[in-house]
Amino acid sequence: MTSWESLLEPHDGIYTLRSHAEGPAGRLPLTAEGLRTSPSGDVFGMTQNAGMGWPVANMLGPQVMIVSTAGGLRSEAGEPVALGLHSGHFELVDQVRAAAETLADAGALPFAAYVSDQCDGRAQGTTAMFDSLPYRNDAAMVMRRLIRSLPTRAAVLGVATCDKGLPATMMALASQHDLPTVLAPGGVTLPPVRGEDLARVQTLGARFANGELALQDAAELGCRACASPGGGCHFLGTAGTAQVVAEALGLALPHSALAPSGEPVWAEIARQSARAVLRQRERGLTTRDILTPEAFENAMAVHAAVGGSTNLLLHLPAIAHAAGVPRPTVEDWVRVNKAVPRIVSVLPNGPVQHPTVRMFLAGGTPEVMLHLRALGVLHLDALTATGETLDTVLDWWAGSERRARMHALLRDQEGVEPDDVIMSPDQARRRGLTATATFPLGNLAPEGSVIKSTAIDPSRVVDGVFHHLGPARVFTSEAAAITAIKDRAVDPGDIMVIMGGGPLGTGMEETYQVTSALKHLSYGKEISLVTDARFSGVSTGACIGHVGPEALAGGPLGRLRDGDLVEIRIDVTRLEGTVDYVGDAATRLTPEEGARVLAARDPHPDLAPHPLLPDDTRLWAALQEVSGGTWNGAVYDTDRIVAVLRAGMAALAGEGAEPTSDSAASGVQESHPRRPLPQSDQ
Repeated sequence: MTSWESLLEPHDGIYTLRSHAEGPAGRLPLTAEGLRTSPSGDVFGMTQNAGMGWPVANMLGPQVMIVSTAGGLRSEAGEPVALGLHSGHFELVDQVRAAAETLADAGALPFAAYVSDQCDGRAQGTTAMFDSLPYRNDAAMVMRRLIRSLPTRAAVLGVATCDKGLPATMMALASQHDLPTVLAPGGVTLPPVRGEDLARVQTLGARFANGELALQDAAELGCRACASPGGGCHFLGTAGTAQVVAEALGLALPHSALAPSGEPVWAEIARQSARAVLRQRERGLTTRDILTPEAFENAMAVHAAVGGSTNLLLHLPAIAHAAGVPRPTVEDWVRVNKAVPRIVSVLPNGPVQHPTVRMFLAGGTPEVMLHLRALGVLHLDALTATGETLDTVLDWWAGSERRARMHALLRDQEGVEPDDVIMSPDQARRRGLTATATFPLGNLAPEGSVIKSTAIDPSRVVDGVFHHLGPARVFTSEAAAITAIKDRAVDPGDIMVIMGGGPLGTGMEETYQVTSALKHLSYGKEISLVTDARFSGVSTGACIGHVGPEALAGGPLGRLRDGDLVEIRIDVTRLEGTVDYVGDAATRLTPEEGARVLAARDPHPDLAPHPLLPDDTRLWAALQEVSGGTWNGAVYDTDRIVAVLRAGMAALAGEGAEPTSDSAASGVQESHPRRPLPQSDQ
C-alpha cells in the first residue's frame, strides 16, 4: 500500500520550478483618455488578457462570450482522460474551439466559460433525478452571471446539446435582450450499424427481468449503442427537440440542429455561428429583435410538426420568460397542436423509427418549415440568426446546394428518400401520422395534464379514440413502480398511478424507466400510466403526465387507492381527452360523483416527499410554485417571489409568529387554490 508520505513527496521533479517570470512582451493599447475615464476593471482586464497570452496587437476587437456545457476531458488524440457525464457534452469543446478561432480570425476577442450538465439517462431511477429539472434554472442563472462578469462583452455565443443544459443555455441567451446572441447546437450521436437505439437500450433491465432478453445480448447491445463519442441521443427526445426548437425560434442558424457530432459539418456549424453573431452585431440586431412573440409561435408550430418532447412544455415558457415576452399557455399549445399536423417520422414516434441524423439529412428544421409555410401557419417576417427573415431563408433553402446534396447523402448512405422522413401534410395523413399532444382534463387532473397522443400504440386506438377503463395500481414512488414491473406484479389492463413525483415530491422527476419498459415489453401496450411527474422526451405510449395539481399540493391524484376504477379517453384526432376516477369494482360513478368522493377522502397514507429530496430542490420547488408552477415553465418570477415573501413576512410580523420549516419536508401540503400570476413577465 502507498504510504501517505509518498503522496506528498513523489519525486525530485517537483523541485524544478520558477519563482518569477519576465511577463508578456509589448504594451497594452492604452490611451490617456481611457486611463482617465475607464473603470479600473477595463484596464485590469487587458492585463489579464495579456497574461493569458493574447497578443496585445489584437486586443481592441469586440469581445464575444462563449458559454458552453462542455464536460469531460479528452487528449489531443481524442481519447478520454476524464469522462463527461454524457456523450452530449464530451466533444463540445471542439465546437467551442472552432467558434473561438473563427472569432479571433475576424478580429474579435473570444472568451470561453463552461457550465456542464448532467445526463437524464444516467439519472433514471436514481436520486440524481431530483436535481434534473431544478438544475436547468441553476445553470441558466450561473451562465447569466458569467456573461455579466465580462462587462465589456459585445455578443454571446452558446454551445450546448442535451436535455437540461441546452434549455438552460437558451434561457441565458434569451435574457441578453440588448446583445446579439446565437446558439450552436451540439448535434447528435450516430446510431450503431447493428444494435439498438439509445431509447430502447435503456430497457435492458426490464426486458431481461421479464425473460425477453438474454444476458449476453443485453451486454453487447448496451456496449455498442453509442456509435460515436459525442452528441445527444439519436432520437427526437428533449435534447433533439430543443435543438430543433432553438432553430425554429431563430436562436440557431438554419439547418444547424441534429448535425452528427464530430463530423465536418458539425464543426462548420460552430464557425458559421461565430460569423453570424458578428454579423448581427454589425447590423445592430439583438436578441430582442429575434425572440419575439411570433418567433415563439413558430417554435410551437415546429414542435407540433415534428412530434417533439413534452418537456418543451416546461422549457419554451421558461425561455419566453427570460426573453421578456408572454409565456405560451396551455390554451396556446392546444390551439397550435390542433392547427399543425405531425409530418416527421423519426424515433421515438415513428411510424418508421428513423434516427435523428436522417432527419438532418432530410433537411431538418428548414425542410419542416417549408411545409409549414405552404400551410400558412408560420410568421414569415420573423428574423432568423442570419439576420434575414424566415421567408428569405426558406426561399434560399428550397433551391440551395446544401439541401440537394444532403438529400443525396441520405439516399446514397441510408437508402432512404427524404420525404419518407419529412413529409408533406397530405402524405403524412395517408401514412397515418396523427397530431402530437393532447391535454386531458378530468377529476384527476383539474388543472390539466399532457399525453403524447401521437405515440399511443395504434392498435389501442379505435375510430380515432383511445379508451382505457381499468383498476388503478397505485405507487407512491417510481422505484416501487419499476420493481413491480420487473417482478411482473402489474397486469395487462391495469392503470399504473405514480403519485408524489411532482416538484414538491421529487423535483418533478422523469419516469422513463417505467414508460420505456411499458413500450418495449410485449404486454406493455395494455397498461396505461398516470402521474404528476414528467416524462423523458423519448417516452411513448398511453402515458399521462404533468397532472395538476400535483398530489403533494393537494391534487386529487393523491387520493386514489389500489383497485379504484380510472377511465382514460383520448381523441387523437380532435386532441381532446379526460382522465377520471369513476368508482370501483362494485360501484360505478360519474366523473362529477367521483370528484365529490375524492374531495372527501384523505390523501394516500404513504404519500410524502422523497426522504432524500435535497434542500436545494425543495427551495427550487417552492420558488417555482409561487412563480406559476410547471405549467408556466417552472421559472423564477422575481417580482412574484419578492411579493409573496414580503406578504409572508408582514403576516408573520402581524401575528407575532416566527417562520417555520416548510411543511412539505415532513408531510402532505394542504390543498390550496393556485395563486394568480402577475400581469407582467418582465
